[in-house]
Amino acid sequence: MNKPNLFFPTPVWTLQMENYKSVNELMYQFIKNLQSNDKKGIYKSNVKGWHSKDFNLQENSPRNFISFISPSIEKVLTDMKWEKLSQKININNMWAIINKGGSGNLRHQHGNSTISGAYYVRAPKNSGDIVFYDPRPAPVYSYPKAESPNILNAQVNGISPKEGALVLFPSYLDHSVNENLSNEERIVVSFNITIQAKSN
Repeated sequence: MNKPNLFFPTPVWTLQMENYKSVNELMYQFIKNLQSNDKKGIYKSNVKGWHSKDFNLQENSPRNFISFISPSIEKVLTDMKWEKLSQKININNMWAIINKGGSGNLRHQHGNSTISGAYYVRAPKNSGDIVFYDPRPAPVYSYPKAESPNILNAQVNGISPKEGALVLFPSYLDHSVNENLSNEERIVVSFNITIQAKSN
């Protein structure tokens, strides 16, 4: 029997970066310095955790980090076959989240962007999976009971964080972060990318 066509799939890329340790140490120092200067941070989706203000993307640490992840962003553009000459690819904003034990992030999405990302600077065991939700609207889609989850019937999928891993996903995709059940810090750098036509 032929396999079904998969129309309108939702891609989520998980890329394990090479030679990430020195980058992580630099970003760790950068983020902890931000936290020491702004202990309160801001509130968005975070529950108990610390959420930084947006990075100044002209500073050395964010600029070096962007250079580090740029080849992975290029892979997304290639996989999607998005035309690059007539469109501008721009990282709109970037920030850090530190989740200590008991911290997590509520379900949300990133509006007015094309692709969003999460990169793990610190990811101890049991520190909280990132969880993605079926983007099809519930009012027009029913969920029959399944014998076991698979790629066709799953309503929720999660990815366990790993140091040096980069997760990229469509910005419209609802996601949350499970509670950090460890006693160590889970530190992530998140960002949004827009891809839009260049102005003449």
